[in-house]
Amino acid sequence: MSAPGFSTRFKVRYAEIDGQRVVFNSRYLEYADVAVSEFWAWSGIAEALGAAWAGAEFHVRRAELDYLKPFVWGDEVEAFVRLAKIGTTSLTKRFELRHAVTGELHATIDMVSVHVDLATHRPAPLPEAMRAFLERL
Repeated sequence: MSAPGFSTRFKVRYAEIDGQRVVFNSRYLEYADVAVSEFWAWSGIAEALGAAWAGAEFHVRRAELDYLKPFVWGDEVEAFVRLAKIGTTSLTKRFELRHAVTGELHATIDMVSVHVDLATHRPAPLPEAMRAFLERL
């Protein structure tokens, strides 16, 4: 990943581990959701675009995870987030989940989210103001 401008940290909670004493696989997508929520808050997009952002709707189209090493209870995760691609109707977000102490890469996630028109449930082009803001991130 090329020098992301954003990361957030959190600890693995007991409720997130499975019978094998590692973080259960579906939790990695939850970690991506936590990280991207923090990313959007950090970016200031809600304040910059107001109603245009508040009314925007994105649906996850594809998520691809590469598990390299498990996290265990008590580990501190550092989640790096960047926008890898801005398409006509979609965003591709790239996540790296690293051990916050050692820096070791544990997982990568590529997630494509499509901007949709809720009335038609069809992909909709990103508004120009939104695109311009996103391109600066």
